[in-house]
Amino acid sequence: MRGLRREVRRKGGLIMADRGFSVRTAEYKGSILVNMCDEELVGRTVAEGELKVHLSKDFYSGEVVDKGEALRLIRTSSIVNLAGSRSVSLAVDNKMGAPEAIREIEEVPFLMIYKFFG
Repeated sequence: MRGLRREVRRKGGLIMADRGFSVRTAEYKGSILVNMCDEELVGRTVAEGELKVHLSKDFYSGEVVDKGEALRLIRTSSIVNLAGSRSVSLAVDNKMGAPEAIREIEEVPFLMIYKFFG
């Protein structure tokens, strides 16, 4: 799969592979739509009161990509749906999303980005 490279780092004597980003892309009305979440969140359901959000394989799983590919997809897509601290931070840290637009449910941040072109 494209983008499956992972950085390996040593922490406390253990070798750890950085987790990737689970991504599904689609074309929608002439725009590229990207659904992305931290790969370890796929399949999880989070809730707040009556609101429940299921991070389903159908919505978020297509391929697992590394940080560089994830950032490229965020930068080049017209509509981006993000879930998870690493995915949302990647967009905000690169000035592709605003911190005040983040919505958290059970400590899982969500961010939607829409790019309008004239």
